[in-house]
Parts: sequence; C-alpha cells; structure tokens
Amino acid sequence: MSSSLLSTLQLPLKPIPGDCGHTFFGPFRDRLAYFYNEGRDKFFENRIQKHKSTIFKTNMPPGPLIASCPRVVCLLDAVSFPVLFDTSKVEKRDVLDGTFLPSLAYTGGHRVCAYLDPSEPKHTSLKTFILSTLSARHHKFIPLFQTGLSELFNELEAQISSKKEAYFNTLSDTMSFNYVFRLFCDKSPSETRIGFKGPKLVDKWLLFQLAPLGSLGLLPNLLCYLEDILLRTFTFPFFLVKSDYKKLYDVFYEFGSSVLDEAESKFGIERDEACHNLVFLADFNAYGGMKVLFPGLIKWVALAGQKLHKKLADEIRTTVEVEGGVTLSALNKMVLTKSVVYEYLRIDPPVPFQYGKAKVDFVIQSHDAAFEIKKGEMIFGYQPFATKDPKVFENPEEFVADRFVGEGEKLLKYVYWSNGRETEETRAGNKHCAGKDLVVQLCRVMVVELFLRYETFEVESGTFMFAPSVTFKSLTKVSSP
Repeated sequence: MSSSLLSTLQLPLKPIPGDCGHTFFGPFRDRLAYFYNEGRDKFFENRIQKHKSTIFKTNMPPGPLIASCPRVVCLLDAVSFPVLFDTSKVEKRDVLDGTFLPSLAYTGGHRVCAYLDPSEPKHTSLKTFILSTLSARHHKFIPLFQTGLSELFNELEAQISSKKEAYFNTLSDTMSFNYVFRLFCDKSPSETRIGFKGPKLVDKWLLFQLAPLGSLGLLPNLLCYLEDILLRTFTFPFFLVKSDYKKLYDVFYEFGSSVLDEAESKFGIERDEACHNLVFLADFNAYGGMKVLFPGLIKWVALAGQKLHKKLADEIRTTVEVEGGVTLSALNKMVLTKSVVYEYLRIDPPVPFQYGKAKVDFVIQSHDAAFEIKKGEMIFGYQPFATKDPKVFENPEEFVADRFVGEGEKLLKYVYWSNGRETEETRAGNKHCAGKDLVVQLCRVMVVELFLRYETFEVESGTFMFAPSVTFKSLTKVSSP
C-alpha cells in the first residue's frame, strides 16, 4: 500500500469482511435472502451483526445473468457513505441502477445525463441545460403545484365521501405527471394525444427497466422463486414498450419545443438527444421520484398523529396569514414544517441506493476501523442506514418532527437523500440531484396546503414494489369560521 494511503489512516486498517461466495450461487443465495428469506433491511442488519462492521462485501441484485459482476463493498454508516459523492475517488458512469445498465433502447440509444460521470464532456453540457431549464421555470413551481393539489384534494374528498376511503397513490401519480408535463410543456397532457394515459405509459416504461430490482414482497415459497426467475434471469426487451415510449417522446418533442430550442441554440445539444434527456428528466427522475416521494411524505406525517398535526396547522396558518399567502418567504419561515420534510427525507429517503466504482485505490473509514478500497471495486451505499446512524442521530428509528429545528439544523449535513449532502449545492460538475431544492419545496407546499384545508387525517399504509402505498381513511376539514 502506498505511503499516501497510510498517511490518511486514523483508525486500525482491517481487511474488508464478507464472503460473496461462488460466482453464480453466491449472488443467487444473497438475492433470495435480500428479497424473500430475510427482507431488505434485515439483510443488511444481519450482516452488520455477523461481520461486526458497517462496511463489508456482499452481492447486490440482480446478479447473473443480468449483471455479470454483482459484488459490492457495502457502506452502512454516516462516516463512510459520503465517499459515494466524491467524484475524484468514485466514478458514477452507468451506475444509476446499480450493477447493471438497462438497454439504451429505453433512452433512444443515448446515455442520458443520469448515466454519465462528471468527467465525461457531455455531462457538463447536459446538466447545465437541465439546471437552466429548471431555473427558467422557478416562478411556476408553487402555483402549478397548488393547482394540482387542489384537484387532488377534491378527488380525495369525493372518493372518501362515496367509498369511505381513497387510494392516494393513483391520485398522486396523476397529479405528479400533470405537474411535470405542465411545467416543461406549458400544456395539460389531457390536451395532447396521450390524454389521461401518461402515468400508465410511464409506469410501464419504468417497470420494464427496473423490474430486476423489485419484488412484490412474497413470502418464501414456490411463487417467490418463480418471481425471482421471471424478474432476474433476463432483462425485459424494449420492443414491449416501444410504442408507449414513442408516444411520450412525440408529445415532449412537440410541446417541449421551447426547451429543445434552448438546448440546441444555447448548449449545442442535438435536438433528438435533448428530447430523450427531457423525457428521462421528466418521467424517470421527476415523475418516477414523485411516485415514491409523496406517498412516503403523507405516510410519515399521518403516522406522527394529531398532536403534530395541530402544531403544523397552527404554524402554517399563522405564517400564511402574516405573509399574505403561500410564498417562498412564508415557506422559509415555517421552521417546524421544514424540519418535518427533512426528517422524512432522513428516515425514509425516496431513492435509498447509491453506487459508484472506485477510480483509484483509497482508504475509507467507518466509526471503528479503516479499510482499503481497490480501484475498480463497486461501492454500494444503502441510505436509510447511513441516515439512521445511531452514532449521529439520537433515536434514529423514531420520526422526530422537530429534529432539525434550531441547533438541530447542524445535522442536515448528514441528510444524504439527494446524492449529496443536504447542505451542499447542486452544480454541473457533481451528481447532486438537479431538482434537489424543488423536491424540498414541493414537499413543504404539500404539507402546507394539506393543513390549510384539513385539521387532521388518517391513512393505512403498506408497500408495493418500490413505493409506500397509502390509502386515506378519513379527512377532517377545517371548520368554517
């Protein structure tokens, strides 16, 4: 080992524990444990206990035959996890979905920005284009979202009135797709040839790319083995969704013309490539993220109970009255509301996985030891363990609504949901989520609009594939004065 590596050591250097097993049977064993025999969180907990370490080697799905090299170095603490943001040490090329890359046919034959490492020349131009597109539309963020939330809440109330319950996910998906399309294309999708089919078209396109990473949550039995074979032997062929993707591409190409004009004239990006990046940004990054983001937010706020609901309602209504509306200034003054959103992103980050491949040999540290990472090794981080590190957060498994109020704001540097620290800025030269600030803003607006309209609410929650599933059971409207 080089002297430069030795000089960085502050803790005893240890070999990385863990046994990945046989090239074929090891990954198969681990993915059965991960999806069925143990479950995702228990899979990691059991290996931490077994190895007495938050850093160890294991296999991550999907494994053979889809991913030829599923072996990873797993990082499960707040100290080691941020190396995945350090692009001087870690390459982010083609690792968005982990140890495999879906066929580029799903993105028109292009490696879109999300698949690029910042060292690749196209990354800077594409991400700058994305940041510019978002910046030019910042004045639409709140009013467009308020319109969508009003439509969503009206439908929630109607369904609860007629059916005594309302499934939130479907309504949220419709609202999210409409919002994203209106934001980038200045038109409701119902006024285009895709009509009201947008969410279903995107869901199918997303599912066919990400199916090897998902599960219906079956218990260990013959059905789970059948599911494993169906989802993780071969990737789904693109031709099954080719017509669906073309419909999406065509409407973004037609109605996103102002965005594409800027991509060509200002950033020198060919129109076809820009459109495929726009579809990916809108449908994979934005809509796909919102499918998980909003149901998760509603679940955790609902579970926090009426005492928190009363505190949020008081803060929100008082601030909105003083500020004269739901403005950016008003949102920034709602300290409890801000903390609630950050606490949700800490305890249940919507995108829980991060991957990167070591560019060089380097030493990484956990709380207890140091380990040498070799160039070319795949590094994997499971965010919910890093952001629930008991050596950083008190009562880490508990949803503490005011955790980030006052002095608690200092802990925001350990909130990693956006492929970077919450305290760091998104730039063209890093892999921080381009919509990081927008995501936080929309979550705040959802909480605000919810408690401007309702006193409290109750839900039933579960999990389906990649997202929480939420069903509203009751809504208590604000009483008229």
